[in-house]
Amino acid sequence: MKPDEGEEPVLLRSEDPRGVVTLTLNRAQAFNALSEAMLTALQREFETIAEDESLRVVVLAAEGKAFCAGHDLKEMRAKPSLQYYEDLFNQCSEMMLCIQGLPVPVIARVQGLATAAGCQLVAMCDLAVASSTAKFAVSGVNLGLFCSAPGVALARNVLRKAAFEMLVTGEFISADEAKLRGLINRVVEPEQLDAEVEKLVTAIIAKPRVAVAIGKEFFYRQIELGIAQAYESAAQTMASNMMNEAALEGVQAFIDKRPPHWRKKE
Repeated sequence: MKPDEGEEPVLLRSEDPRGVVTLTLNRAQAFNALSEAMLTALQREFETIAEDESLRVVVLAAEGKAFCAGHDLKEMRAKPSLQYYEDLFNQCSEMMLCIQGLPVPVIARVQGLATAAGCQLVAMCDLAVASSTAKFAVSGVNLGLFCSAPGVALARNVLRKAAFEMLVTGEFISADEAKLRGLINRVVEPEQLDAEVEKLVTAIIAKPRVAVAIGKEFFYRQIELGIAQAYESAAQTMASNMMNEAALEGVQAFIDKRPPHWRKKE
């Protein structure tokens, strides 16, 4: 869905020469709520990124005071039917799963509040860096709507009782508390947010793309397995990874006591 002439696009995209893509939620006046148009735009971008082997990292950012306030409640309330709501939440779930399915890491750059599906969006990203002024909540219960879908992502990031407390109280937690609970990786002062995101980006792109892609796919797959199956899968994954040119070069470089010479596409 393209914006009408004169309208700002709901999602902005930029890319630097290193293969770092920044997607910026651009509905500041609506607290970057996940409208149908926003969900469609995000899914389209993720599908495009998945096919581009030159890309290395995605940074998910937002304009305005809020990172994302969840679903667009005005849009939802205007179409009260079971079929519409099922389609909407399925669309959102499919978009969220695209993040996990990408072969490159996705970093949430959280500059403001992230609530309900916005908190879910942070939880689904592989990494998250937040401003010290950011706040997080799954607050649907305050409106009589339990955040079931956000709870799926939340429960896979933080401990059960901490996740359930957030889900049944709807209360906000600070960025520092979110870090303690495992929802985000790092907290910095607002003026340091971009620099801290860049530290993660730099560390990731210094590694072979193929190793990161193999690792990300395995990381999420093994979480859903029993421990014996996880170890079996890990052995198969590491053996295959070891036969890759990047790993063979990396190990040989270690033996030779020299820096590895990875080809750019690796």
